[in-house]
Order: sequence, then structure tokens, then C-alpha cells
Amino acid sequence: MAFQQILAFGLISCFLVGVLADKNNSTSYHVEQLPNSLSKIGEAPHWDIATQSLYMVDLTAGQLKRFDYNLNRMFKCQIENVTSAAFVIPIEGCPDKFAVGILRQVAIVKWNGISETCKVVGNIVNVEQSDSKYDNNRFNDAKCDPRGRLFAGTQHRTEFELRTGHVFEIVKPNATETVLSNIGIANGMAWNEKVAEFYQIDSLDLNIKKYDYDINTGDIKNPRVIYQLNGTGIDVIPDGLTIDSEGFLYVAIKGDSAILKIDPKNGQVVLRIDIPYKKVASVAFGGRNLTTLFVTSAAYESASGPTFKVTGLNATGLPVKKFRLRGKRFLNRGQCY
Repeated sequence: MAFQQILAFGLISCFLVGVLADKNNSTSYHVEQLPNSLSKIGEAPHWDIATQSLYMVDLTAGQLKRFDYNLNRMFKCQIENVTSAAFVIPIEGCPDKFAVGILRQVAIVKWNGISETCKVVGNIVNVEQSDSKYDNNRFNDAKCDPRGRLFAGTQHRTEFELRTGHVFEIVKPNATETVLSNIGIANGMAWNEKVAEFYQIDSLDLNIKKYDYDINTGDIKNPRVIYQLNGTGIDVIPDGLTIDSEGFLYVAIKGDSAILKIDPKNGQVVLRIDIPYKKVASVAFGGRNLTTLFVTSAAYESASGPTFKVTGLNATGLPVKKFRLRGKRFLNRGQCY
């Protein structure tokens, strides 16, 4: 690889310092590439407090990845007979089991977090089976709400404008509820329990919507756009997002080398975090005190996508829940079969 490419895409352990200043304060941050973190499409980062690890997928490689924060080391496994994995979320009470989006299936994958191979050992649910128009759909992004309910979104693999995607709540094994329909590219999600709001990105719409959210039932209603990315086309889109303890959203702008910190009360961008790579994909807070922002990315031209960590943001993330899977087929007194 040419040296110019290395500089352009940050395929060495890059270290970048950014500063944003306004009349009242200044924020300084540092961006560093994680070791051995290249992916074809790095997506769905999930911070696990118990293991102090960042889990994520390499979507089109069918791989799960785990960055061990204490060891500063990336582990990965190839899921046997699988070429596409959209998300990975640990299952509560099952230390080596994960809910993984494989095409239109939410599967249970067994992995010890170290081995180079892992395998599907169970099925939670298959979606969009009733009509052939969904045959080319796949899962894209997923997260658990503050109660451990799993919300997962789908999209058409290539023809996004068909809007055949949905957002589902996985209620229990083999049972879902449709939360949103007519979705182009189902992407980032977050919840603010304090103000009872849910945030969601449909990348085809180039915006972020917020909804009223009932924490007891999981119901959402009353959508309104809080941020619109104008005039970019499909080459620059909002992708993954996360939220901090003060309610600010952090949105990966794929194609623009940036994470935007947005105030959902008024839609104002309060900070642009520059990342030395064009196709950033998703974000998650982690680290010992949830003060590190992890940023995944996707391949661009001939370069694979690194994963970065951003420190010095003076922000703290919220703990994310594992999937609270219930059902006698899978759990026995809180222990996995």
C-alpha cells in the first residue's frame, strides 16, 4: 500500500488531536486507531461492562469481533457457514451466547471471545417470511432498550428506495412486534429514559427522528424530525448513533469523516468530531468509566475500515443492556442450555 494511502486512511496507529472552541468553552479530543481492527464493514459496536470489551461485527465477512480494553487486543471469530452478520448483542445470563443478526434471522451464536471460529447454536426468530418481496432484505442494526428489549431493523440489500425495511421488537422466541414500517435503511437507535424518548435513523431519509417512548410497554409514537442532513445524496448519510448521560446524541456521518454531537432538544450540532477516515459507520461509548467513544468504519476504495477510540470529550455514555431473552427452550433458571 502506498504511503499516501496510509496517511489518507489512517491505516497505522494514528493519533489526532481536535479542538472545537466557542465563546464559552473549548473541547479537546484525541483520536487513536485500535490495533488490528480493520474490517470490510465494521458495525454495531456494543460495550459490555462485565468483560470490559467492545463487541462488534464485520458485516459482510460474517465475523464477530471483541476488543479487550484491558489487553488492548482485538479478537475475532468466523461464524461457521455464515457470510453476513449485522449485529452482535450479548444475551443476559449466558456469558458465551450472543444474539446475532444473520440475513433475516436472529440467531444464537456461541463464542468464548477468544477462539477464531464460532457457530450458530440456536434460532430466536425469523422475520419477513410472509411475502417474497422481502427475500432480499437483511437485518442491519439492533440495540436493546433500557429494559433489555431487543429492537432490530431491516433493509433491502441493494434497492433501498423500495422501503421494504422494518424495525421489530423481539418480544420472545419466534414472536415479534412491528415497531416501524416503510423503512429504507434502518440504522442507529438510542433511548433517553429520563425524558421518555426514542431516537432512530432511517439513512434513506437523511435524518434523525425522535418519538415519545413508553418505558413500561416499549411503545413509540409521535415521530418528529430533529435533525436533517441536507443536499448530500446517498454518498453522505447518517448511520449509527449513541447517547451520553446528558442526553446528547453522537451520530456517525458516513462519507464525511465525522461524528456529530447533536442536542435533540433543538437539533443543533454542538460539536463536530473529525475522524481520519471517510466512511465512519457507528459509535458506542465504553472504557472503564464510559468516557471513551469507539468509532467503527467501512471499507473505502482499496482500504479496509479501522476502528477508532476518541478520548477527551468530557462526556460519559450510558450503560447498554444485554438482551433479556426469555423462553424455556433457551434458559433454565437463568442459565443457558
